[in-house]
This record gives sequence, structure tokens and C-alpha cells, in this order.
Amino acid sequence: MALVTRPVKRALRSRFGWLPLYELRNKLLFGHTALPVWRFESAEVRRLAAMLPGPRETLVTTVIPTYRRPRELGEAVRSALAQTVRDHTVIVVDDGAGLPDDLPADERLIAVSLSRNTGVLGVVRNVGIRLARSEFVAFLDDDNTWEPDHLETALRALRASESGARRLDAVYTAMRRVYPDGRERDVLSVPYDRARARNHAFLDANPFVARRSRSLRFSRMRRDRGVLPREDWASLYRYGRRHRIEHVPHPTVRYLVNVDTYYTVWDDDAVGQS
Repeated sequence: MALVTRPVKRALRSRFGWLPLYELRNKLLFGHTALPVWRFESAEVRRLAAMLPGPRETLVTTVIPTYRRPRELGEAVRSALAQTVRDHTVIVVDDGAGLPDDLPADERLIAVSLSRNTGVLGVVRNVGIRLARSEFVAFLDDDNTWEPDHLETALRALRASESGARRLDAVYTAMRRVYPDGRERDVLSVPYDRARARNHAFLDANPFVARRSRSLRFSRMRRDRGVLPREDWASLYRYGRRHRIEHVPHPTVRYLVNVDTYYTVWDDDAVGQS
């Protein structure tokens, strides 16, 4: 038995040893849920790609997942279309609830609906990534907005690194976190440190801009209510294992703090926990 156990332990350490125990527990308990949603994701990408016109290649694509937030979605889309970077496509992916009729009329906007609700944010984002035809990909949730210089700020840092020895794969800017009544909670600006990210959830998709690649994907594992950490942390922490990430300490994201959400525990920690 020991001869079997030791190799198995070594294999687990090699494959998952970089994961904190709480995320390893999630994989053991819920990892089986990823396969069926991956199949659904791939089928939806094929279906939607066949419905859309030929790919429009641009410098950057913004992926906006949405579900039953028509008013907030309109604000998010308008802030994405208002970016100073014009070589830009915005892809809205609705998680099966249906799209509102009043989205902005702009040739840079593509809006699609999944054929059914998945309840898996990672799958919704992954569909957008896989439909994108651009060098870079950015992410914006349907209840948040960007300052007009968000993409310009992130892309400047990514481009500047191309002439140096340490080419960056992704950057994230600072986030101005606000309450629904408009009061500012704080500015979240934490330099990238993967060791710190292991226990503090300062990695979020909304300020994140990355080079598009096959390794850029979000967790497909179902994370229902009470399953922490959420998709953003799990996916970006994994991505940082083999990719170079840097923080740009300039606030370009207006992030809505929803005190009733189960995604984040809003305590006195300036970093917060997801």
C-alpha cells in the first residue's frame, strides 16, 4: 500500500501542491462539475460563432458577462465603448436570461445569449474569450464601470514591457470601490505578489488586461453559494503561476461594493476576502 500511496502523493504535490488547502478541497469536492459545463461552453462557442459575422480583428476585446441587470449593463457597456482606445471590440455574453433591447447601437458591440442559464461566471467569460479575435482581452462585470483611460493605461504598460527583458503577460490597475449611494469605500491598489495573493483576494478580473492565449481561461467549476474563493481569485491565481503580471497603481475601475453579496466579505481589511 505504501508503494502506491507515495507515488500518488508525489503526483498530487506536483499537480496541485501550489494550491492552498481550501482550493484543493474545492477541486476534490466540486471538480467533477467542470466537465459538463466545459462541454456546454464549447458547444455554445461553436453555435454562436456560426451565427456571428466573420471575426473582426481588433487590438483589444472587452468581455462583459451579464445576467438580469439591464440598467447596470447599459452603464458598463457605455463606459467600455467610451475608452480612448478605439481599436476595440466589446462582447456582451448573457447567461441565458435574455438581452435588453436598449443596448447602445455601435458597430464595435457584439451581444449574445447562451441557450440556457449556467450560473457559472467562468463559463460566461470563457465564451467571450473564445469568441474574441484580438491581441489583448479585458474584463468588465455588468455592475461596474471604467474610466475612459482604463485600456490605454493597461496597454501602455503591456506595450512598454515588450522592449525589455521581462515581457509582461498581464497587468491590473487600481480599483476605486464605491457603495451604491456613491460614497467611496477605498482605493484598492496592491502590488502584485503571488505569495500574498494566496491568502488575500486582491486579484479581480475588472482591472485585469492580458494577452489573449489558450491559457487565459476562467474556472469552470461550479461554485455555488458558500463556496469560496470565487472564480476571479482561483483563475487569476492559477494564471500567475506561469505568467508575468504587474500592477499599475492608477485607479481606472469604479467597482460597486454590494454589502449583501456572498462573493466578498466586506470587513476592515483593505484587501478584502473573496
